[in-house]
Amino acid sequence: MTIGLQEQTAVELAAAERPPEMDDEDLRLLLTIRCFERALLDLFSAGRLNGTTHTCLGQEYVPVALRTLLDGRDFVFSNHRGHGHYLARFDDPEGLLAEIMGRDGAVCNGVGGSQHLYRPGYLSTGVQGESLPVAAGVAFHLERRGEGGVAVAFIGDGTWGEGSVYEALNMSALWRLPLLVVVENNGIAQTTPTRLQMAGDVEGRANAFGVGFVRVESRDLGVVRAALKEPIAGVRAGAGPLVVELLTERLGPHSKGDDTRDPEELEAVRHRDWYRRYRSAHPEQCQRLEGDAERRIARVIEQVEAREPSRWEVADAQ
Repeated sequence: MTIGLQEQTAVELAAAERPPEMDDEDLRLLLTIRCFERALLDLFSAGRLNGTTHTCLGQEYVPVALRTLLDGRDFVFSNHRGHGHYLARFDDPEGLLAEIMGRDGAVCNGVGGSQHLYRPGYLSTGVQGESLPVAAGVAFHLERRGEGGVAVAFIGDGTWGEGSVYEALNMSALWRLPLLVVVENNGIAQTTPTRLQMAGDVEGRANAFGVGFVRVESRDLGVVRAALKEPIAGVRAGAGPLVVELLTERLGPHSKGDDTRDPEELEAVRHRDWYRRYRSAHPEQCQRLEGDAERRIARVIEQVEAREPSRWEVADAQ
């Protein structure tokens, strides 16, 4: 029996869609990020890591899709859930894990940990909304250089509760800055559903400042890239800031164990997961590349754990 779309649930629709085949490079990166995040949770459970971590399981496709639309002229600002942003930018699980574990070869000598990283062209922070004013300043610098660079700030739906977001949008709109705000809307802010803590929507907030807006609901890389290629080119060409909202899923808890969603909701989230859908549609390619990714991350863990603790010195204030 054929079921009309209006009678079919969102879960059934997502499960029924057959995602197009990806090239190996994209899928390898997606699976590397997923395997890295899974490994982190396993390491924490085994007591082999300190501190905390916020994985991007379910959201990996967002930075991977944007990867081909960004280049070396751009500066990326990440957040507390930023491992995928870093790996999509640099493909450096060794340096990232060393940073999280405080071992030699760490990106920031083990001082930044999971959330606070710096590399040329990249900065992450665990403070909600902190990156937007800084990104606006960098966008101003990039605009003055005139080389077509864009400041790219990844934020979540919960970050719209911070006043600094609106101050940055206001300045960026007034000065027509090359600022790209990527909103990974996973529908939940820590443990609070977005519908209970956010009046209105993201589009209305962008419109209030006269800022361009694009919403992408698809999880397919090709669709995301096609939707954003021209708008991002417009930001580079001087059209002013752009807010991009991607409706995504957070598979796991906010950090390691604080997930208050009911089992039915979590199952619906898993049904919409790009990984589950893609593995079902293209099992051979997925299995082959996932095995490669798992072996790579296992080697990274073995090598990094064998290193000496990282060392750093306080700079001389004189």
